[in-house]
Amino acid sequence: MSSPHQTRPIDPESARRLAARGLRMDLVDTSDAEAFARWHVVDARGFHESRPRPESIAALVEGVAYRRTTGVWDDTAVDAASPVSTVSSWPVQLTVPGERSVTAWAISSVSVAPTHRRRGIARAMIEAELRTAHAEGVPVAALTATEATIYARFGFAPSAMAATWKIDTRRASWVGPEASGRLHFIDAAALQQIAPTLMERVRLQFAGEIEHWDHLLDRMLGIGIDDQERARALRIVRYDDASGEAQGFALYTIAVSPTDFSSNTLTVEYLVAANDDAYAGLWRFMFEIDLVGQVNAPLRSIDEPFSWQVSDTRAITKTAEGDHLWTRILDVPAALSARTYSAPGRFTFTVTDELGYADGTFSLDVDASGLGVVRQVDADSGEVDAAAPDQLRARVSLSVNDLSALYLGGVSAVTLARAGRIVEHVAGSVAAIDASFRSPVAPWLGIWF
Repeated sequence: MSSPHQTRPIDPESARRLAARGLRMDLVDTSDAEAFARWHVVDARGFHESRPRPESIAALVEGVAYRRTTGVWDDTAVDAASPVSTVSSWPVQLTVPGERSVTAWAISSVSVAPTHRRRGIARAMIEAELRTAHAEGVPVAALTATEATIYARFGFAPSAMAATWKIDTRRASWVGPEASGRLHFIDAAALQQIAPTLMERVRLQFAGEIEHWDHLLDRMLGIGIDDQERARALRIVRYDDASGEAQGFALYTIAVSPTDFSSNTLTVEYLVAANDDAYAGLWRFMFEIDLVGQVNAPLRSIDEPFSWQVSDTRAITKTAEGDHLWTRILDVPAALSARTYSAPGRFTFTVTDELGYADGTFSLDVDASGLGVVRQVDADSGEVDAAAPDQLRARVSLSVNDLSALYLGGVSAVTLARAGRIVEHVAGSVAAIDASFRSPVAPWLGIWF
């Protein structure tokens, strides 16, 4: 049975714009295996991946059929049955500060065929997604971007960063806590029994993580993908606490050096730890595997505790630090009231949004428990001042991009103000926003979508 987000009619504004250019925008019926398979082939081509084998397409079709799947067709093309552009979207739970969740519109698989560049297709597709999300009442849109220059024009901004860590294990002896539990090698079937529950527990610990879908774990394990060599090379280790309850797991591979067998490279493909004990047990295991000279850990948090759990901090380097999760606020009151805050305060934000969704002036009043009440107000009516006559109200102006960057608490308001992106109208406002919006744990998303 289709979900409402799958069957909502295609956005008429974008459809009209593309039709004027001789292009047809439409939904893909995900129950039509042949049409959905064609869409997946074009999606893979758009990201320079090999053409999927039929069995891989079958797994994809089954795994993501719940998503709203859109394409653009050129009926004059030689292969008129295949789209020239793709996008996929679905509502998902996004973790926000306070171990709470907000519904986000996840946007994925954005591609345009190189034969159809500069025809306004990408803009039409993204704007259609935002209008659809807004019509569905979803307060935030989110995506992971392969290119950093595309999405700011639509109001998105980086809000959770990621980094690759490299550890020289010949220098980095473990000095962190002694884990209380034990580790076990397990197979994919055993992991599938425990992973969904563990992944959801950990999701709530990090602002920026999203609710995982069933096909994601299969993809991590190499089930139904073309790279069978990688799937066979994957190792899975589970961490159980002292009582025998699973508290974490890790997937890793080892690249064997052709010249020095004692200096192989281990790559941590994915690691989940539900508590600090499991974190120490799993990372110590990675650092101390024999015949490994370097551990690489891509797509990790920019603030990993293990960098403080080794004897030589210079044995660890952080590289490729940069944007990963991009968010875009569509409904300011719903988005800001969904999270908690680190300090009380009274704030007024005047937000500019070229697309109109978040445009306006909003008051945010945060109480001592960290909960916020948000209202849209008339900036010229004096209503804001009347709401807080006895207390200074912080006042700033900023774009929806910058409010979206601040949203998860990983980007500094002070930094944005120094960059000229936030205008402070009352002295001390930016510092007050920083204190309230910051997240005690760096926002992080450990996957691509």
